[in-house]
Parts: sequence; structure tokens; C-alpha cells
Amino acid sequence: MGFLNLLVRHLFHHFLKGNGRIRIASDRGKCVPHVGAHEIGRGHAPADFVVPADAALSAGVALERGAQVPLKSTDVITLHPQPKRVHHANQFFGFRIAAVGSGQKLLHRFGVLFGIHVIPAGLDLGQNGCGAGQKCSKNKAFHSFSLIAVLGALTCAPAYGSPLPQPLQEDDFIQFDPRQAKIGQLLFFDPILSGNRNIACATCHHPELGSGDGLSLGIGEGGDGLGRERTPGTGDSRIVKRIPRNAPALWNLAAKEIDILFHDGRLSVSDIYETGFDSPAQEWLPGGLNSILAAQALFPMTAEFEMAGNPKENQIAGAVYDRIDNVWPIVAKRVRIIPEYAEMFIAAYDDVDQPLDINITHIVNALAAFEGTEFKSYDSPFDAYLNGDETALNAEQKAGMDLFYGKAMCSSCHAGPLMTDQKFHALMLPHFGPGKTRQWDPIVRDVGRMGASDRLEDAYRFRTPALRNVALTAPYGHNGAYDSLEGMVRHHMDPRGAFAAWEKDNAVLPEVPWLAKVDFLAFSDTRERARLASRTDIERIELDDAEVAQIVAFLHALTGTESIKGRLGVPDSVPSGLEVPE
Repeated sequence: MGFLNLLVRHLFHHFLKGNGRIRIASDRGKCVPHVGAHEIGRGHAPADFVVPADAALSAGVALERGAQVPLKSTDVITLHPQPKRVHHANQFFGFRIAAVGSGQKLLHRFGVLFGIHVIPAGLDLGQNGCGAGQKCSKNKAFHSFSLIAVLGALTCAPAYGSPLPQPLQEDDFIQFDPRQAKIGQLLFFDPILSGNRNIACATCHHPELGSGDGLSLGIGEGGDGLGRERTPGTGDSRIVKRIPRNAPALWNLAAKEIDILFHDGRLSVSDIYETGFDSPAQEWLPGGLNSILAAQALFPMTAEFEMAGNPKENQIAGAVYDRIDNVWPIVAKRVRIIPEYAEMFIAAYDDVDQPLDINITHIVNALAAFEGTEFKSYDSPFDAYLNGDETALNAEQKAGMDLFYGKAMCSSCHAGPLMTDQKFHALMLPHFGPGKTRQWDPIVRDVGRMGASDRLEDAYRFRTPALRNVALTAPYGHNGAYDSLEGMVRHHMDPRGAFAAWEKDNAVLPEVPWLAKVDFLAFSDTRERARLASRTDIERIELDDAEVAQIVAFLHALTGTESIKGRLGVPDSVPSGLEVPE
């Protein structure tokens, strides 16, 4: 039924385009939420709509960041010139349906009688449109609305609230040189990149831990061990604070579609500094980076509590305080003086003829090649279903999929093939830990996207994560507030209630006695809790326990099969001779 329904939608969409009309859709899917016919008659039926990105329309309407989607005179009255929110390639606006006559009301009631509690809406691309506050001519209104009402009702009634995404394909990903990926594998597990040579990329992003570390807030430089067994160290080298945010998963970050990274989006594809990226390094970012994934790899090396260490302890940590780009030549020198690495770089890079040619760009491009190869996953049961295997999902998973793309509205943010809109949303997650405080913050807190954008409206918003292999990447949330998928799903269904009821044992925090007094200091700050509670971009949705379980079952169906077993895997040793984290 799902495939036939989507096919009918697709054909209907193109039929309307070809005949001078095109459907528009609400943020709940392909239909306008149910409203009374009397409200439509007065032209007072507010709803959020989506204009499909491929709509061939004319006159411009202002969008975020100055983009435009053309819009001709139509049977719909525009209420707001600015969008309420952005959803991947589609753009949301506020609209009202123009006043219509008794024929349209009758069609609506006919639909309601048969259980279709939705009103499809349409754009008429003819020359004679209805203006705000005007009545459409009966012939014109009936012609455009009735066709769309009848056909739209047929296509909307049994459908998902949002269409299923297109399957991911190999062409959706950046292709890397296997020789560079092999170098990257060794570097990823080699502590040589850290200031004190005691922590590797893999310590916080280990393949056996779902490309994360299994902790709500990580234990970085100075800690010992791996995953939930990691300890905070002892003596002078013990950790001073936890990592402020949850270690993000690395799955599918080499997709061509990815253009923004980190929980707060402080790294994005941009030419603002003429480096190809908007990043904390600004104009000092090195050139020649092969991807945003390579750019990302530069920054953990410069972070004191992640890999750099204390300025008193090593040259790398001290260099950060002079200027961020002073770190990278030191790291590059460490690598190129190791003969095995030097030989591999010379063989893999056309512009490297001798060890002295190796620079930080070669190193992070190799890291990106490994991460983009190793953590590429699109062979889950859900992917098989998208590719036409109707048996790939069991009944509970299919029910969860219907909820995900329908009633539960998960796909409003977890959209598209990667299951992320790459946007930022406030979920009212509780705050704990050291916070990602800005220079002049009066208290310990994490304001999320606002810390990177300096826009008040971005306060407490965090980037939507992609969901492939999500069942492997607990804990969840920008700070790992929930250790279970069920807990995170329930929070989405009732953010306000979940925020009020959240308990400390939902988080996975290895014991650090000297930090115990400050771990939940901000959590108990009544004013900060009030600020957090005032910001949410999602509303309560009523689901019973069975429906929550179905959504969780569907999320487990996003776990890869062969892809999660590793392509290069964990090396037995690394050229530096240092200990491989395992």
C-alpha cells in the first residue's frame, strides 16, 4: 500500500505541474490539517505549508539567508513573508486558504464523512489569481479546489505524514583514495596526534562503541581506559573537567549532503573567510582540505581537554595560546619523522616527494578518508525496505515507520536520506556538566547554536543528528541526557514533562569525586532551568506505550548489517609504537 500510495502522489504532483497547478503541503505531510468548513469559508484556516523545492513558479518570496522560492498569484493568501522554519530542501511558510464557496465546503464534508480529516491545498498558476481578502470566482475556485480536493483526498488518506526518503547510494558519498584511508586508519588510532601522546581519535570515537565513547560526557586528555570503563586519571595528570558535550557519532559524515558539523554548527561549508569553511580557525584554516570531515579533524588536536592537554605539559598545548594554526605544523612534524608514515604519504599523495612535504592538510585528509570509508552505512533493514524489499521490516518496525513519518512527526526534523535536516532545534534537554560557556557567560551553561551564531533566537538549539545506526550510539542528546532510545523518544513526545521529571541516573557519567559538586550545579540553578524550559521547538504528542515501542523498533531497523563490521577495522599496532586504544 505504501509504495502504491507514494507512486500515486508522485504522478498526481507531476500531473498538476503539467496542467498549470501544483499541490502544496503542510508541515505534517502532504495534507493541510483538518479544519472546519466554516473556517475555510471565511478564509481563516491557518496552517504551515511546504512548497516543493522543484516547483516551477515565478515571483520571489524572501527566505532564510536570502534564498528565494518563486510564487505566482494563487488560490492561497500569504500571511508571513519570512518562513517559520526550514525543512531540508523544502521551505515552510504561513498561509491561509482563500475564501471559497459552498461547493468546496460540500467536498470537504464529503471527505470528512469518509474519514479523510484533511484538506489538500493547491496552487493555481494561471494568470488570474485571488488576492488577499478577495473571493475567487466560483468557476475558477471550484475548478482548482475541487480537482485537488478529490484527488488529494485519495492520495492523502492512507499516506505517511511525510514521504519516505530516497535510498542512499554510493554516489551520495565522497569517494576517497584507499591508500590515504589506510594512513588515516593508523593515525585515527595513534596517540601521536595528542599533546601528551596519551589519547587518540579512536578513544572517543571507537568502532566498537558505535563510533562514540558510550559516555554522556567524555573523559578526555588525562583519562585511562576506553568506553564506560574509562577512569579520570590520578595525580597531577588527572582530568580537570569532563568534555562539555557528548561525542557525536561519525556515521555517514562523508555524505556529499553534509555541510555543517558539531552540535552547535560552528563548522560549516562557507566562503566567508575564503578558505571554503566558516570555522573557529577563521582565516587561519589550512587550504587543500578534501571535505568538511577533514576540516573537523583539525580541532580536537587544539582542544585542551580533548587532545592538546595543559599548556604547561607540552609544546602543542602551549602553541594553541599563541594562535590556533601554530599547533598543526608541530603535529605534522611528529608524524613525518616516523619513517613508516613518511613512506606511506609519499606513495599516497602526488604532491609529497619527501618527508618534509608532509603537512597537516595531508594528515587530516587521510583521517577524513578513513572516517568516510569506515563509517559509511546504508545497508540497514530500512535501507533494504527503501530499495524495494517489503519483507525487510517486521510488522512492529513497519508500524514504527508509519508513526515516524506520520503521527509522531519525527521526520519533521529527521528528514531526507540521512534522516537529518541539518538544522538546529531546542528540545528542552536538562543541562549538566561543565557547559560550553562563552567568554562572558556569568554562569556555567550551554546555549547551543547561539554560541556560534550570536543570535538570541538560536539559544539552546542544537543540530539534528543523523539516525543511521542510532541504536549503537547511546547515550543520546547533545549532552547524552538519556542512555536509552526509549528515554529519548519519550522526551521528544513530551519535552516539558520529561524535562521536569528527568533524573540524574539517566546520564552515564563515570565517577569523578573531585567534580561531584559541580557536575549538576547548573541543573539545580532555578533561573537557568527557567530559561531552558522557555525554549522548545517541538510540542507534546500523545503516544501510548505500544506506539513508543514501535518507534524504538523502527530505530533499531536503522542499524547496518555488513557496514558496521568495519572495513579496515582496528589496527594491531601503529607506526609510532604507542598503545592502540582498545
